[in-house]
Amino acid sequence: MLYLFIFQSIVVGIIKYDAVIVKFYTLEGINQAYQNGVSMTGAGCVGNLIFVISKFGFGMVGSVVLSLLFGFLFLIYAFDFKFSKLLINTKNSVVKGGKIAGSAGSSIVTATKNKINQDIINSSPEKTVDTLKYNQNIDEVVRNTKNNVFSFINIGENKDLEENILDTNTCDKEKYVSNFKPINKSETTDRKKVKNKLDEIIRQYDVNKNENEQNENLDEILADESTDNDFVNDEVSTHNENSVDDEISVDDDLIITEFEKDEETLNFDETEDVKSSGDKTLENENFISIDEYKLPDIDLLIKSEEVVDNTSKNDILNKARLLENTFKMFKIDAKVVEAKRGPMITRFEVQPMPGVKISKISSLSDDIALNLAATNVRILAPIPGKAAVGIEVPNKTTSVVRLREVLESDEYKKRESLLRFGLGKSISGKEICADLSKMPHLLIAGATGSGKSVCVNTIITSILFNSRPDEVKFLMIDPKVVELSIYNGIPHLILPVVTDANKASSALNWAVVEMNNRYKKFAELGVRNINGYNEKLKSTNYDKPLPRIVIIIDELADLMIVAKKQVEDLIARITQMARAAGIHLIVATQRPSVDVITGVIKSNIPSRIAFAVSSYIDSRTIIDEQGAEKLLGKGDMLFLNAGESRPIRVQGSFVTDEEVEKLVTFVKSQQIENIEENVEEIIMNSSVDYDNLSDDEDDLLKPAIDFVISQKKASTSMVQRRFKIGYNRAARLIDEMEDREIIGQSRGSKPREVLVDSDDTLDN
Repeated sequence: MLYLFIFQSIVVGIIKYDAVIVKFYTLEGINQAYQNGVSMTGAGCVGNLIFVISKFGFGMVGSVVLSLLFGFLFLIYAFDFKFSKLLINTKNSVVKGGKIAGSAGSSIVTATKNKINQDIINSSPEKTVDTLKYNQNIDEVVRNTKNNVFSFINIGENKDLEENILDTNTCDKEKYVSNFKPINKSETTDRKKVKNKLDEIIRQYDVNKNENEQNENLDEILADESTDNDFVNDEVSTHNENSVDDEISVDDDLIITEFEKDEETLNFDETEDVKSSGDKTLENENFISIDEYKLPDIDLLIKSEEVVDNTSKNDILNKARLLENTFKMFKIDAKVVEAKRGPMITRFEVQPMPGVKISKISSLSDDIALNLAATNVRILAPIPGKAAVGIEVPNKTTSVVRLREVLESDEYKKRESLLRFGLGKSISGKEICADLSKMPHLLIAGATGSGKSVCVNTIITSILFNSRPDEVKFLMIDPKVVELSIYNGIPHLILPVVTDANKASSALNWAVVEMNNRYKKFAELGVRNINGYNEKLKSTNYDKPLPRIVIIIDELADLMIVAKKQVEDLIARITQMARAAGIHLIVATQRPSVDVITGVIKSNIPSRIAFAVSSYIDSRTIIDEQGAEKLLGKGDMLFLNAGESRPIRVQGSFVTDEEVEKLVTFVKSQQIENIEENVEEIIMNSSVDYDNLSDDEDDLLKPAIDFVISQKKASTSMVQRRFKIGYNRAARLIDEMEDREIIGQSRGSKPREVLVDSDDTLDN
């Protein structure tokens, strides 16, 4: 047994192939051994050797000196001097020697750790520390941890051997016990990397006869010691490449497992935020209850900046005189009675004299723009509720309307709805806020760069500031992929943002099904809408309150290209019936053409926002009147609220991408525990068709069967055309007929064969 320790110490010491025998155990040699992967076993055996000799009554320094002396004598005894020089100077021999040393040493380390485990189980913590402090370098060298208090070798700089030996009498056992922590997963990974590197080095060299001779010599040495150490002889019966890895991998978990089993006895500190279970490391999830959820702070948004306005009252008066002069030039009797300056434009209110046609003033927009040197002039004839015509002229100096400014206004705070949002400021500088629950749906359209996407972000951001995840849920559809993807991961989302246009109809299908299910619940409790349902639940505890659902479609045009009929009908059903169920739809598009914003969609969405468009035709498509083609862009909009006959001009609230990112990060940090059913799989795998949302048998099944029997052939397209239904429903009818063995299996492009005739019974 002692020879094994001595031989292991010698090979590890001379692993630094350019060293001399006198310096065979310097720290530089240990570091080189560590790089080659041998220090996993070799460095531990040196400590074991010192430990064994010290048990015979020698002091620590004396034990070290004797270990080195025996090692040197054994080198001369086991090999002649020439072979020793060859072993030192030949890299090939070093690798082979290291491999042999690793095989033998791994067995010794295994045996030593088994002894330690027995001490842990059978002895007190104090005795265990006595054992561990002599073998600490087994793990310290491999783990390379920062806590090297009881390491016999201080890795960092080259020192003499005696300077690297700590006095065991000064060891603080209690401090060691309190500071000891098990090996974590990352450190185990590092150890495996070292072993893999050793395997790679060994494979690079050819195994020749010298290795076989050295193995035979080692077998003879092990055989001599087998009578006293049977367990060592069993462990090192083979010396192939895999034996080192296998035995060391067992050792990695051996002592750690025992520490975990006897954790209560040793009172070791647990690693914070990490729970070890076998080979798994589990990090604590940051889940909170819904009662712990905190609404975002307004400080996440940027404050409004003061803009130096160079426009004086005299400038406004001069423009008013120019307007009146223009009217005189065209013999129109009118005068400017008031001027209101907003963030982007100034509106001049012109009062025509009796007998003056308003159409004359409206036809002068280009002439007025020329005389005022303005880029664009919009004429509102007349101003709703006033006996005046509005002439809107762009300001030379514009100001940005920050969302924070609107959310902090009294107009916003007086609204108590969960779905309120800050829209912007009017021409007079008044904050404009809206309530999606009263709209109850919204259409947003405008050309690229007009501010459409910013408006959508403003609405989402406002709602996130107002509501918790159990109060409002979002279903977002973004075929353009990049617009709404930033919101992925917030707890308000029903499922991740839908980016596949083909899956969008399934998501809308789910919304229709959810709407019908909610109405069934309302009927059971005898209420008419979501507000009455949630109020009644407070006293009955019948079920959990239902959240409001906001469906956002960022680009409707892409969906209409893929499945126009299905999407149009689904949107119509949602907009017609979903208000009382607490489901609201926001549709946005940059193509406000009649083939995208159809009459069916527009008639069911009375609330609309028009941003700058290229032509008055597009403006009429959105808000049923001209004017949007005169807008300035950059958030300049015409807002037509439900119940209003004319739109109002609003400078939209502006929120930056950085603000949205901060808000989303804050919301994501509060993941809610006990999340309700995940509907992602239901929606993504949904085969429910908009034409048949009932779980009962399709009422068209029997007519479809009669039809295919009369035609003596069957196909999905035939059923579609005959009954004017969608593909999904027709395909489901065909599948049902196949299950009932009324028609045969598909034959490719050919129609299916009808297997029954009109005399057969269909109810089989």
